[in-house]
Amino acid sequence: MNRMIRPEPETRPAQGGVRQSVAHESAERHVTGKAIYIDDAGEPEGCLHAWTVMSDRAHAAITGIDTAEAAAMPGVAAVVTAGDIPGRNDAGPILPGEPLLADSVVENWGQAIAVVAARTEAEARAAAARVTVGYEDRPAILTVDQALAAESHVIAPMIMRRGEAASAIAAAPHRLDGELRFGGQDHFYLESQVAMAIPGEDDAIHIHSSTQHPTEVQHVVSRLLGVPYAAVTVEVRRMGGAFGGKESQASLIAGMAAVLACKTGKPVKLRLNRDTDMIMTGKRHGGLARYSIGHDGDGRILGLDMIIALDAGSVPDLSGPVLTRALCHVDNVYYLPAVTVTGYACKTHTVSNTAFRGFGGPQGMLAMESAVMRVADALGRTPEEIRAVNGYDPIGRDTGRNLTPYGQPVRDNVLPRVMERLAEKVDVAARRREIAAFNATSPVVKKGLGVFPVKFGISFNLPTLNQAGALLHVYTDGSVHLNHGGTEMGQGLFVKVAQVVAEAFGIDIGHVRPSSTRTDKVPNTSATAASSGSDLNGMAALAAAETLRARMAAVAADAWGCSAADIVFGDNAVRSSAGDGRMRFVDLAQLCWERRVSLSATGFYATPDIHFDQGSMTGEPFYYFAYGACVAEAAIDTLTGENRILSAHIVHDVGTSLNPAIDIGQIEGAFVQGLGWLTTEELWWDGEGRLRTHAPSTYKIPTSRDVPAMSISLLDEAPNPRPTIFRSKAVGEPPFMLAIAGWLAIRDAVKNAGGKAETLTAPATGEAVLRAVTGFDAQ
Repeated sequence: MNRMIRPEPETRPAQGGVRQSVAHESAERHVTGKAIYIDDAGEPEGCLHAWTVMSDRAHAAITGIDTAEAAAMPGVAAVVTAGDIPGRNDAGPILPGEPLLADSVVENWGQAIAVVAARTEAEARAAAARVTVGYEDRPAILTVDQALAAESHVIAPMIMRRGEAASAIAAAPHRLDGELRFGGQDHFYLESQVAMAIPGEDDAIHIHSSTQHPTEVQHVVSRLLGVPYAAVTVEVRRMGGAFGGKESQASLIAGMAAVLACKTGKPVKLRLNRDTDMIMTGKRHGGLARYSIGHDGDGRILGLDMIIALDAGSVPDLSGPVLTRALCHVDNVYYLPAVTVTGYACKTHTVSNTAFRGFGGPQGMLAMESAVMRVADALGRTPEEIRAVNGYDPIGRDTGRNLTPYGQPVRDNVLPRVMERLAEKVDVAARRREIAAFNATSPVVKKGLGVFPVKFGISFNLPTLNQAGALLHVYTDGSVHLNHGGTEMGQGLFVKVAQVVAEAFGIDIGHVRPSSTRTDKVPNTSATAASSGSDLNGMAALAAAETLRARMAAVAADAWGCSAADIVFGDNAVRSSAGDGRMRFVDLAQLCWERRVSLSATGFYATPDIHFDQGSMTGEPFYYFAYGACVAEAAIDTLTGENRILSAHIVHDVGTSLNPAIDIGQIEGAFVQGLGWLTTEELWWDGEGRLRTHAPSTYKIPTSRDVPAMSISLLDEAPNPRPTIFRSKAVGEPPFMLAIAGWLAIRDAVKNAGGKAETLTAPATGEAVLRAVTGFDAQ
């Protein structure tokens, strides 16, 4: 008690709480090269290195696998094929039947057939080259068109329907039909896929995995080894980028390392190089959209009938959820009174495609915007005029035009405010006049303008996944250990959640120490995906902090003879609002320990008020929507097809930002990555199903010279109307779609050059632009 009556300690305002632009928790380590990734960490004694044997056929029966010569090579400890897997040979994240190692048949070029462990990677690679595989070739389906014709699907087709689209189109004053083809995209994370498996006592195994989904890796490894989940611990400190590519695909790499570790009894590391990573792992789904649209003379859409066919690759992977989200985002910012959208996840004999930033949303939005542009072209109107008559009702107005095709009311539409802010930055009509004047005097280079608004749903489409847990310890020196189920891939999740905890305790963020994500600390977690990392894990961490704060407040209240409700945390201290009691946070932590009060707590959060029926494709799958808009300007060379995005002006809605600097960085990065998908990043397979663009020499991601002049503004005074973590909104995926403004600007330039804008594909490479301008296809 005498601790309470000493002179009041010196305190100061806490630094680094929410709404402050705090640096990324590993920023200094990133730029100095001190950040430790799996391949940088020290290897356990006797660690072996692994390499894979990949199929060199798109589709074939396996007639035999000879590993004898490879097993006899210097340094080789094991050569594993499907028959050596101790549990089930199944790495499917959702549906069964997705083998880790091909057994009787291969279904894509680059599919793993065997994996070798040796003393060094060089020895493992040399031995892998000596594994002989016998094949009996089978016919291969390599394109979406072939798959549609053959009715080749990895899952049953999906249909989202409201009203009678066919009747509405037939009765409409105007009708048009169209098609859009869009490509896939490689994740091209800086850190390639990597895992290290360390066997322990009995059947225990510890996996260091570069994964967005530690729990899924845990489950897949458990299945492959035939051991309980509790025997498998998966740990992730950080990833060097992921973008969805380490959600399900990381389980394959971890699974191979784990099987070899089980076989040899030694630690095993598997790290893919860039070429192998690009050949072996899945990508964004490419595909096509075909549509019929009925509209009136003002451009009001009366009926829409669309198919979206995505190239799923050889197995389902996550294609079902990706397709679901694509269908749920066809509407984007448009009210569609009568609509039928049919989705196909086409099975082709190519690498299985997977999650990628936006998760189907970009494909759905791009398809719809292509149709909207066709309406504008047909009527000689600007896209802005077409949007004006087709938009959802804004907040405070309900004329019945606020219901999505899947039945969710749009209650938080701040897009009119976003567009007002954007208009303050860019006078679109004036820019169009300036571009027209430029084009009139420029015979070769033509410019165009694109404007694109975004409405993106936040939550996993599967309601079950919208949950998270956290674990907090307060130590007697006032420091706080933070653990939660989210993973850090460079996006700033760890610093945001640390800010939440610092805010809850009223202490400096420097006193909060985030730790590796581990399945033995927080179990049964969802992937860090769907832009929900801060929403879910921030709320779980806050719940844990509030539990601890209540315990600590009770101790302080007892010491000062007041009510716990009178205890206030802040300025790195606690005080009583009912008297003069005051002490440092560290002193209260010490006092709690002395009074035997637990300073460890878990927190849990489950997103409320969401539901979705996959059968009927109806419900309210999203807790809220995030909004944004972009104006982009582009120039094309009509002789070569060369094109460049000149400028981009963005206004984005992040609610009340947890960390403005991190959010702006995410917006900029997402936009540039989106430009890559839509302008330069072209995947190309040859006639035998071999990916030919599997290195930086042939696959072109944007560089610093491709980034346009940009201005980014966060929509101010727009707290999330939903009770999210400090009224913030997600920011990981929604800005990706803003890059569609760049594609629209190129399309506009093609139109201004007298080309056939409706034939422009994505990505709008130089070849694609030249084809659209000239109508000539050299292929």
